[in-house]
Amino acid sequence: MESCQVTILMPCLNEAETLAACIAKAHRGLADAGVTGEILIADNGSTDGSIQIAESNGARVVHVPEKGYGSALRGGITAARGEWIIMGDADDSYDFSAIRGFIERLRAGDDLVMGCRLPSGGGKIMPGAMPWKNRWLGNPVLSTLGRVLYKTPVRDFHCGLRGFSREACQRLDLQTSGMEFASEMVMKASLARMKISEVPITLHKDGRNRPPHLRPWRDGWRHLRFMLIYNPRWLYLVPGFVAVLTGGALALLTYLRTPDVAGIRLDAGAFAVACAAILAGTQLIAFAFVTKVFAIGEGLLPPDAKFARIFRVFTLERGLIAGVLCLGGGAALFIHAFLQWRHAGFGDLPWSENMRRIIASTTLLLLGVQLIATSFLMSILGLRTSKRQPPAAY
Repeated sequence: MESCQVTILMPCLNEAETLAACIAKAHRGLADAGVTGEILIADNGSTDGSIQIAESNGARVVHVPEKGYGSALRGGITAARGEWIIMGDADDSYDFSAIRGFIERLRAGDDLVMGCRLPSGGGKIMPGAMPWKNRWLGNPVLSTLGRVLYKTPVRDFHCGLRGFSREACQRLDLQTSGMEFASEMVMKASLARMKISEVPITLHKDGRNRPPHLRPWRDGWRHLRFMLIYNPRWLYLVPGFVAVLTGGALALLTYLRTPDVAGIRLDAGAFAVACAAILAGTQLIAFAFVTKVFAIGEGLLPPDAKFARIFRVFTLERGLIAGVLCLGGGAALFIHAFLQWRHAGFGDLPWSENMRRIIASTTLLLLGVQLIATSFLMSILGLRTSKRQPPAAY
């Protein structure tokens, strides 16, 4: 097999209008960078002659039957012969003749090199190249969220022109089949603490006469949903801790007395709201841990040494002890409330005082059930996690 340093990979679904131009620019890009390489077209079921155009222009075609942007790229990455892979859309919006910057960063040892279309990163967006809702709303919001959630240096989170080493990509074990593939690559590389850089590029107007495959609102929501689902810390853990701490403070304030805060009298109703916040927050924290264990076990998230240490501290047995203590405390409070009622001859009791006892006992009983059930579920899921390397950082 001929030596191949770089594979330029393009997913393709009926790109006959622009494919030849993209391939010609890719040939020039390889020559300009002084590297040996191939142009690989990952065809996803084209019926417009794209396959014939690709082959007649010196590109290699791999057929990927599973539908979807991510599926096409995963199939292409598997078939690539190059040590480095540069991927980009075949709609002529990216200039494959200008890949020298990507090659230089890959030679320097970077694992993932992202193109940056934004002026803030030195890039340029030509008139008509990006819809206003993508340029001023979708891309800035999602990119900012990505930097916050995943501590990544990437300014342009969803740029489709990017380069990476094949070895690094194999370590990421990418799973998604749709547009989320672009997000998954950056998120997993960031979680794995890979070396990521950006190079400025120019985004050109789509060269096709038909509408693009991208659907801004639908695909934007899919990216947002995926970014949140993939980060249990911000989806569950942080809101859970906020709810528990806020509810706990309010519960302590209102359990034994009825204080006035800013002219508002906080009675048993406020105590009930506080206890509800504690229960909801505890459940969110449990979801965070269960999601993390499941994601590591399924290979969706990389192993996490910090989480492994937490998992060793919060064992099944300790979770069961905490649950039993909560059940015992709840049962004791419930018995105390019953005895007070009996002492009153099973008649009327002061409403506020009685409700506090009932709410407190019920909250502890429910917490006990939550802790016991979550401990068993974590232990069951942990059986699978332990088969992988020790359980990407919370």
